[in-house]
Amino acid sequence: MKYRIVVEKKVEKEASKIPARHRANIDKSILSLSSNPRPRECKKLTDKEGYRIRTGDYRILYIIDDETRIVVVYRIKRRGKSTYK
Repeated sequence: MKYRIVVEKKVEKEASKIPARHRANIDKSILSLSSNPRPRECKKLTDKEGYRIRTGDYRILYIIDDETRIVVVYRIKRRGKSTYK
């Protein structure tokens, strides 16, 4: 059973600043969450609710609602000191 992907407006704005060569891989990773929201390479966040997956130098942060079968992508950031703040 597939999950519906919801991308927040803030994420769309952040994604528009990402170079096209990285953006294609990020889009593919986000779309793959609809069939498997907890892939083998995902990590559960310790200080916040949600999960993260790595795509190159970028991190995709998201929350899974299993009752409604929705994955909410709330952040895409390049890996750095401010990524998880």
